[in-house]
Amino acid sequence: MYEPAEDSYLLQKQVKQQAIGRVLDVGTGSGIQALTAVLSPNVKEVIAVDINEEAVEKLRDKIRDQRLRKVKAVRSDLFDNVSGCFNLIIFNPPYLPQDKGIEDAALYGGKKGWEISGRFFSKVSKYLFPDGKILFLFSTLTNKERIEELIEHNLFSWKEKEKLKLAFETLYVYEVEKTPLLRELEKKNLYGLQYFTSGKRGMIYTALLDRSSYIKTHLSKKDVVKVAIKVKKPESKAEGTIENEVRCLKLLNKKGLGPKLLFSDDSFFVYEFVEGVFLLDWLQTASKEAAVKVLDEVLQQCLLLDSLGLNKEEMHHPFKHVLIDAKQKVTLLDFERCRETDKPHNATQFLECLCRMQKELEKKGIGIDVDQIRELAKEYKDTYDAKVLKNVLS
Repeated sequence: MYEPAEDSYLLQKQVKQQAIGRVLDVGTGSGIQALTAVLSPNVKEVIAVDINEEAVEKLRDKIRDQRLRKVKAVRSDLFDNVSGCFNLIIFNPPYLPQDKGIEDAALYGGKKGWEISGRFFSKVSKYLFPDGKILFLFSTLTNKERIEELIEHNLFSWKEKEKLKLAFETLYVYEVEKTPLLRELEKKNLYGLQYFTSGKRGMIYTALLDRSSYIKTHLSKKDVVKVAIKVKKPESKAEGTIENEVRCLKLLNKKGLGPKLLFSDDSFFVYEFVEGVFLLDWLQTASKEAAVKVLDEVLQQCLLLDSLGLNKEEMHHPFKHVLIDAKQKVTLLDFERCRETDKPHNATQFLECLCRMQKELEKKGIGIDVDQIRELAKEYKDTYDAKVLKNVLS
């Protein structure tokens, strides 16, 4: 069990000031934060949790000896045995990078020191009221930049409230809150948000969308779907990318293209998550027949884009823009650069991609006549007659 030290007392200063309503003390250890919070007249209830059964039993003894009624100690690995929402959540995590051969859950936060903090921030939103706060302590030994990245990737904002320089480290206490974007997403019945990936201009999260319908007092139909949420990167200077992609997806969905758009706002849009494998990875194990079918389908979708007067861009190197699912259904992704034009070149870009893949495709037994394809591409570029490219992969 971790006994109180400089970090505990630094965090305690903020707990005295901010404890209110329902309070959750995660990784309570000696119970110093929980026992501090319960003394506040503004606090209604304190739940103190720890994975260490001995620490929990000792805290229960203190609670019993002091006859404290508003605090309860529970054995739990983070939020496993926690229910309800809280106004304040306190966490002084184990933050040292793991030493080989030494096991101490009170000190070591994972191989690099921040893994437990990562688990915490990926789950905490469910247990925090919309206007609730988190008091989070960490050390420069944990990697300050990584901690801030974890906070931001989970759609929280932070303020530095305390700082203490010691001999070999600096301690920080951050006040962490939900961003307006996170609050808005949760209002839309999105939950279980997880950071997925990011590009130059946007970030993508996954979540579950509860579309269940209710009739008065009972649930009439359970309908939960996995979705992706795209938001603009805060540091991106590109203008109008979200609005542009939403506009394009609305048009493309009418033609059966792209992921299904569900709803949008000024700063984000939500679409059905597409399970699948990126094109290049999928081709590694695909049969010749399946590969020809899928590549031709990509080409057909490019031709349809051309016919709509839309230029997707990226189709000369589309490997992160094409997903193939278990039924070999092809879905094109990422339309943030899509633009209307009189001279679209989706099909010609993809044909050039095929030419560059000649050696890889020949290993599958798919013959590519580069000169012929490039000649056909030139002819198509002049006429935009899809018949010119008929049987190009046969």
